[in-house]
Amino acid sequence: MSYIKIKHITDFILSFLALLILWPFLLLIALLIKLDSKGPALFTQQRIGYKGKVFKIYKFRSMVEGAEKGGVYSQKGDARVTRIGAFIRKTSIDELPQLLNILKGEMSLIGPRPPLTYHPWPWEKYSEEQKRRFDVRPGVTGWAQINGRKEPPWDERIILDLEYVDNLSFLLDIKIFFKTIIKVLSMQDNFNTSETVK
Repeated sequence: MSYIKIKHITDFILSFLALLILWPFLLLIALLIKLDSKGPALFTQQRIGYKGKVFKIYKFRSMVEGAEKGGVYSQKGDARVTRIGAFIRKTSIDELPQLLNILKGEMSLIGPRPPLTYHPWPWEKYSEEQKRRFDVRPGVTGWAQINGRKEPPWDERIILDLEYVDNLSFLLDIKIFFKTIIKVLSMQDNFNTSETVK
């Protein structure tokens, strides 16, 4: 059995167990979001996934309802970020609902982050070389995220994503996993430095 198949099975098992264990905590976060500001607890957004297929990514809502209508991306000090939203972003708790995406087979625990359908470019604007980053399922965290997260420009992020695709292995995934834990615990690189979203 290939590592990609093993990875997919492992992703399913880990996401199922994580949801089973974390559901009371996730419910509490959802309740706090609802109490803190008007709107749904979950935020969904169209992203480009495996082989270019568009899917809905799940996140805990960290901004006021309808914040995206202004067309301005979130940066440090953004007034649209709610009180609980600032906390769940800083701690990366807002990403936990993506366990549902993993369970559905749309994402992996580790892989290139799925971009928006229009940013940095629509699907047809990616070169054939750049499209290779979509040859694996997108991840909650990835090689680009532990090498600067939101600081590198998109061209550089894609190069890092392609490095991941070309060197995909169990050891690389383990390395990314533990480096991600360190970054989350130290709350590194949690804000945008340019017009982008994670």
